[in-house]
Amino acid sequence: PDTPPFVQVGDTVSEGQTLYILEVMKTLSRMEAEYPCRIVEILVTNGQPVEPETPLFRVERLNA
Repeated sequence: PDTPPFVQVGDTVSEGQTLYILEVMKTLSRMEAEYPCRIVEILVTNGQPVEPETPLFRVERLNA
């Protein structure tokens, strides 16, 4: 929680780049971009509980 975010609105990310770390039952998992994209909107705040299938980002897919 005390570290800066991995991505911010407007950032362009590459396939495989870390987007966020998800904590589930005290286990941390690093989540990576599935394809090149630009972050258009961040839909949740750090530490906010989410349910499965909750959208976390709105992105614009980039041509590779």
